[in-house]
Amino acid sequence: MEPVNSTEVSEFFLRGFSGYPALERLLFPLCSAMYLVTLLGNIGIVAVSVLEARLHTPMYFFLGNLSILDICYTSAFVPLMLVHLLSAQKTISFLGCALQMCLSLSTGSTECLLLAIMAYDRYLAVCRPLRYPVLMSRRLCCVLAGAAWVLCLSKSVTETVIAMRLPFCGHRVISHFTCEILAVLKLAC
Repeated sequence: MEPVNSTEVSEFFLRGFSGYPALERLLFPLCSAMYLVTLLGNIGIVAVSVLEARLHTPMYFFLGNLSILDICYTSAFVPLMLVHLLSAQKTISFLGCALQMCLSLSTGSTECLLLAIMAYDRYLAVCRPLRYPVLMSRRLCCVLAGAAWVLCLSKSVTETVIAMRLPFCGHRVISHFTCEILAVLKLAC
């Protein structure tokens, strides 16, 4: 790759396993199967927790949120990775890279907050069982989950905008499968 001026960057090249074409063909069915199992498992968790009335509790509400989050996280980068495993052209547009980076940052941060909220929920259920229904109401569950999603998305949008506004000089090759923020920051001047 030849170095480019920061004003010319319209796409990035994702290296991945490009040096090992035989390995790419082997990884495609394996990654496809794992992606399908992940999607079906998470859709199953969401469906069961919504359809079964006995599971309409805070714990299963947050578990459903984690499943939706996992679907979003894997769907942000696995489909493009699968295309790149079969394709000779392994590029991603500037906007696509920014979107992938933002979704990855957002879902990762939201997962951390949701796990902390779930720990607090379990703490209340074990340590304050008599007051638990009052302390952890359906409304509070929705507010906590919604706040986690919104705060992490706004934080991730801010980080992505800052990272993508940096001047990119030199090569446009990302030595990774996805547009992760640290890999992209290495390309900045």
